[in-house]
Amino acid sequence: MPEAGKVRSGAPARTPLSRERVIRAAVAVADEKGSAALTMRAIAGPLGVEAMSIYHHVSGKEDILDGMVDAVFGEIELPPRDTDWRSSMRRRAVSARAVLLRHPWAVGLMDSRSRPGPATLRHHDAVIGALRAGGFSVRMAAHAVSLIDSYLYGFVLQELNLPFTGAAEQDEVAGAILREMPADAYPHLAELAVEHVLRPGYDYAGEFDFGLALILDGLHPDETETAST
Repeated sequence: MPEAGKVRSGAPARTPLSRERVIRAAVAVADEKGSAALTMRAIAGPLGVEAMSIYHHVSGKEDILDGMVDAVFGEIELPPRDTDWRSSMRRRAVSARAVLLRHPWAVGLMDSRSRPGPATLRHHDAVIGALRAGGFSVRMAAHAVSLIDSYLYGFVLQELNLPFTGAAEQDEVAGAILREMPADAYPHLAELAVEHVLRPGYDYAGEFDFGLALILDGLHPDETETAST
């Protein structure tokens, strides 16, 4: 007979339930089915526990959403300290776009939480710190963050709602629209499709890179503010 308190040989050890496991499960559910599918039962199922067990680790759905947003921020690359502010901001924005595309539900929640977690705070502090180290005043750093993130979140939202997910689908959709669209009625749209979108090698992601470069080139840490306050 096995000794008291010992796990029988061959019996798998059960991973204890924790807040981290609950949050990871919630992220997986949202990634697969969207945030509207987040229920305690849906989160508990993959964990192999009853829904009520989750309440020992989180206080409710809002607490779960707080943790999910914090987990997403934790995946975004922090601005590197060993490079100039423009390169840092670009790397951080490219990383954030990739993370948000992996978690389509997240972009609408990123700045919505009233109780930001440690990864969220660390992220924003590092972004502001990189700008301050690059010579931005506090006010100009705030302007820069607002501008960059507005572009980043807006582009991702638009990208997530496009009727294609890759180059092949993009060409198929654009080609179908072009065939059904009278070129004489919409000459500029037809021109854009033929001369730009349907050209070999076109990648919609290039639009993000172009816009981001334009924004970063337009930001200057020592620029005198002319906007009214």
